[in-house]
Amino acid sequence: MANLIKNIRDLFLKFVIWRKYTIGNNFHAGRGVFLWAKNTITIGDNFYVGKYSIIECDAQIGDNVIMANHVSLIGRYDHHYQQLGTPIRLASQIRDKDYNWKGLDQKIVVEDDVWIGLGAIVLGGVKIQTGSIIAAGSVVTKDVDSYSIYGGNPAKKISNRFDSEEQLREHIILTQKKYWK
Repeated sequence: MANLIKNIRDLFLKFVIWRKYTIGNNFHAGRGVFLWAKNTITIGDNFYVGKYSIIECDAQIGDNVIMANHVSLIGRYDHHYQQLGTPIRLASQIRDKDYNWKGLDQKIVVEDDVWIGLGAIVLGGVKIQTGSIIAAGSVVTKDVDSYSIYGGNPAKKISNRFDSEEQLREHIILTQKKYWK
């Protein structure tokens, strides 16, 4: 019964609440998840987003991606903080129809097979390449290499995801056969 309720809730979010976005199959959003984009959010298949996470920017997310609880994908320039003669709180913001400052062309790209850990923050314009892991609590300000583990504030490469090139090649072959036909 609990699974049925969860599935109905996910379908309601996908087809009613977030219908203006493109969301693939086998989607799950935990409690308190919030999505908003100036233009578009595109999410692939087998996407899981944990409780109280937010995507509040244009984003393109691949297949088989996990976002843990309290993860934030956010824009860098959501408020025109250089608007002369106007306090930041009252300045134009990206949600305004006539907003014409920085950030309009930025989106976050999260490629396939990515895991973003608890409480991580990813800033607008960043690309997280295939197979990467973002450590819990990290702040990602720059692009992330494929099949790498990044962590810290600002996030930096900690290590490769696999111990050897041979393991990486085998992983790619096996996942392409099974998940990306």
